[in-house]
Amino acid sequence: MSNVNVSSYVADPAEAALFAGKTVLVTGGGSGLGAALSHMFSACGANVVIGDLNLDKAQTVASLLEAAGGKTHAIGFNVGDPVAAERAVDETIERFGTLDVLLNNAGTDVTCPIDELSHADWDRVIRTNLYGPFLLSKYAAKHMRGSGGHIINISSTAAKRAWPNASAYHASKWGLLGLSHALHAELRPQKIKVTALIAGGMSTPFLLDRFPGIDVSTLQDPANVAQAVKAVLLMPAQTVIPEIMVIPMQETSWP
Repeated sequence: MSNVNVSSYVADPAEAALFAGKTVLVTGGGSGLGAALSHMFSACGANVVIGDLNLDKAQTVASLLEAAGGKTHAIGFNVGDPVAAERAVDETIERFGTLDVLLNNAGTDVTCPIDELSHADWDRVIRTNLYGPFLLSKYAAKHMRGSGGHIINISSTAAKRAWPNASAYHASKWGLLGLSHALHAELRPQKIKVTALIAGGMSTPFLLDRFPGIDVSTLQDPANVAQAVKAVLLMPAQTVIPEIMVIPMQETSWP
């Protein structure tokens, strides 16, 4: 599901009241789960900043949100670039005055045995999936300290199990899970919540474009995972969920 229909999201009035005026930064927001998250939070009345390596994709999603009355902004940047990551956080705050939720969703992968895995591909996967969330969390936390905020890191069942020909992806996702729990412990005293969301297979371009023969009946709609993200954010202020797993009923990478 590369394109998400904003009209499919109808916000509950009580939920909309909680998200109205909040600012959410979604990385990898130009497609898949990122687009689903962007549409959902915009429908709930949040200001949504869509970050994506592909600016055109981010702007396409932003245009759909604006057409539905949403307040949004698109930024094209590489999450693994320290200067660009810091600038994206600063630009978000310059545009909307606050950053309440950071969704570290951008991700990439390479499928090949280790003897064929190039240094460049290893670096690309680790830089996007692990270094990027570190950078954005570092810069976002500066603005969230004391006033509160929530960082959600989108991990994968690849952080819990392993299969062949995905060493870079597994390393990045296991690392992201560790980073997320470390930040949960470190930032909680500063009123910043940190959650790792472990997502199972989704019907998104991330899988569909690379594995055209995949059995789509074993995948979940990214909108379902977006709903789980929203549920985490709706928890009372005195409660935090450090880790949550959301998988399809027929998930193939989990028992």
